[in-house]
Amino acid sequence: MGHPDCPTIPCLRRDMGHTHEGSEIRLKWARGRYYNPRMMAIQTTSAQTPSEAVTIRRAKPEDAERCGQICFEAFWKINSDHNFPPEMPAPEMGIGVLQMMFSHPSFYCVVAEMGGAIVGSNCLDERSSIVGIGPITIDPAVQNAGTGRRLMQAVLDRAAERGAPGIRLVQATFHNRSLSLYVKLGFQVRELLSVMQGAPMNLSIEGCTVRPVGDADAAACDRLCAAVHGHTRSGEVADAIRQGTARVVERDGHVVGYTTGLGYFGHSVAESNRELQALIGAAEGFDGPGVLVPARNAALFRWCLENGLRVVQPCTLMTIGLYNEPAGAWLPSILM
Repeated sequence: MGHPDCPTIPCLRRDMGHTHEGSEIRLKWARGRYYNPRMMAIQTTSAQTPSEAVTIRRAKPEDAERCGQICFEAFWKINSDHNFPPEMPAPEMGIGVLQMMFSHPSFYCVVAEMGGAIVGSNCLDERSSIVGIGPITIDPAVQNAGTGRRLMQAVLDRAAERGAPGIRLVQATFHNRSLSLYVKLGFQVRELLSVMQGAPMNLSIEGCTVRPVGDADAAACDRLCAAVHGHTRSGEVADAIRQGTARVVERDGHVVGYTTGLGYFGHSVAESNRELQALIGAAEGFDGPGVLVPARNAALFRWCLENGLRVVQPCTLMTIGLYNEPAGAWLPSILM
């Protein structure tokens, strides 16, 4: 997920989806770069070519503060460069995301260093057999010098060592350079996704009951995911049950759909659009920038628009290795 000089995993909490209005912000000059005091972000005037060699190492929990700051700065810069709203309103958002990932036993995370200073990071979600990449972020001051490729290759090598049958990432569609890099690294474009956000719908779908997921539902969730995608995502489901974000939808007493959370980090699987509509309609909100809706599912996309959701930005699902054409209704997470 993501691109070599900006992230694609924005936030974990619902209040992380706020953006800042106003494009006419007076920038201050400091230490060779423009500083935006309102956004607490750094905007470089041009890419710099580093003289020091880049080294890659395993991330440690204590690296999260610096890497989270870089994550925020890269998010803000790339989105503002392309006239999209910033996905992280403050550095604390990036720090919180990476603290979780750097500390989780099923995430493989790496950092890039230059002259002993951290300049970027990348993560591999290993909670399921199909692994997901991101966020990959590079300090805006040293972008366009090959660090992104090094960070990507590090997690691709890890996936190969583990024998992962498939790899997923979600890329910002407006970022041409990352699209080109990922294709050269072996990724294929699979789906155009629309990030959608809006107020809770407070809708119910006749015949469908939405309720929290319990441990006893895990097997039913696995069966649904395997039927739709050809593989399970049991690690993510287990985390969502512990966090209290998972929901199932029942029809006639049978589990016919589930979500680990309606937002960037949650994925959803169902037998048909009807069950996905029940999950979306019952959501109390949409975490981070919003839910990722496959634009090819025209009926669901149109239903979301008709019920008040708006498109925030386009993204692209890309894969290496095993990929089964989905045989049902689904919403990916930012890690797919």
